[in-house]
Amino acid sequence: MRAVRYHDHGGPEVLSVEETDRPEPDGHELLVRVEAASVNPVDTYFREGSYEPYELPMTPGSDVAGVVEAAGEGTPGFEEGDRVFATGLGRDHQGTYAEYAAVPIDRVAHLPESVAFDAGAAAGLVSVTAWRALLDHAGLEPAETCLIHGGSGGVGHAAVGLAAATSAEVLATASPDYHDRLADLGADAVFDYARDDLEESVAEYEPAVILDHRLDEYLDFDASVAERRARVVGIGNTQPAAGWENVPAARAKEIDFQLMSMFNTPDFAAVLERIARLLANDDLTVEIDRSYGLEDADEAQRAVMEESFLGKIVIEP
Repeated sequence: MRAVRYHDHGGPEVLSVEETDRPEPDGHELLVRVEAASVNPVDTYFREGSYEPYELPMTPGSDVAGVVEAAGEGTPGFEEGDRVFATGLGRDHQGTYAEYAAVPIDRVAHLPESVAFDAGAAAGLVSVTAWRALLDHAGLEPAETCLIHGGSGGVGHAAVGLAAATSAEVLATASPDYHDRLADLGADAVFDYARDDLEESVAEYEPAVILDHRLDEYLDFDASVAERRARVVGIGNTQPAAGWENVPAARAKEIDFQLMSMFNTPDFAAVLERIARLLANDDLTVEIDRSYGLEDADEAQRAVMEESFLGKIVIEP
């Protein structure tokens, strides 16, 4: 089969398409014919060596949607020909930029017939991250106010849709180019993150839940705008160090701060099953900006880190 692989860490140029053996799934894995895989920033972190993959050479990619090619005795509920989608690969398991992938049974769910393969692949990591942050960690409840930093990003726009599906009041920050589209996805108010009065404008809403993708930039902002006993969940940063300039402000509000990684999700399959229902009912939409072939995986990874767009990039073998 054809697969994208890297043998050493480095820039996008270390990615190449190679002929390699089709994976042999063990008793608790499905062999999936890949129809689509999505591209996430974390794929580049493993490639460049910021995060260490479990082996080299490595095929990148956490997300996949496709058709079950083979199912064993240890994969109850799945059979050959089933449409499925999965996430959580590419770290401790070979990834999904390939024609076939072996997928552990605890990271996969059925993909409804009404949901396209590219949408299923695009939804995986970002929707599970949003679910884990907003529902598992923050315990977002109906009618609460939720602020999503970086609403146009992969996780950001999925979080907007998920928060709206819970009947929360949804705030987001984004470039003005994306305000109307985020409103269509369920945002009640969208703020230009570059506006001079951003902090004052958001503080009027006193969000109870905040999803923060740049803790090193927004910790003090979060403490300033949040209501008392708010829950802040951090999913990312641009610098390794982060801290408060005004600790008393955060302490006075007794704000809960939670750090998380999607890869620590205890039951991927259970979350994916619920995401599937939201997608099928049009209660959640994951936008796709563009698609690439395997041979352009290097360009796809460059674009996901360097270009501004709303939604996700996918690879279709």
